[in-house]
Amino acid sequence: MADVQGRLLHTMIRVRDLEKSLDFYTRLLGMKELRKKDFDGGRFTLAFVGYGSEDDHTVIELTHNWDQEDDYDKGDGWGHIAIAVPDIYATCEALAAEGVAVPRPPGPMKHGSTVIAFIEDPDGYKIELIERD
Repeated sequence: MADVQGRLLHTMIRVRDLEKSLDFYTRLLGMKELRKKDFDGGRFTLAFVGYGSEDDHTVIELTHNWDQEDDYDKGDGWGHIAIAVPDIYATCEALAAEGVAVPRPPGPMKHGSTVIAFIEDPDGYKIELIERD
């Protein structure tokens, strides 16, 4: 086995409405838009969002294919993104007030005591919120 001393850089998800997704991840989840670039020849845009610089934080790459009209198939291999929040109940209440789907309200996880919840982004990707100080 190779001895890889790396760092996770980003995870990519495809989004239908880039502006709606940018609003969700920045305004509602508090990430920053780090960079965005249009690729006219390929008819797509890449936008990177995260809680810190790409130099030392893992970020999310939002890929917007300009000609995509249908929702993306999430497949059965996709799981979720996880984000730590200090007050999960207040966070879910505020997100629900903004129209964000909360399919799994806050509460202790099965077979454990960690308090979690699941929300969905505008494209239906699952995001696990985990309460941490």
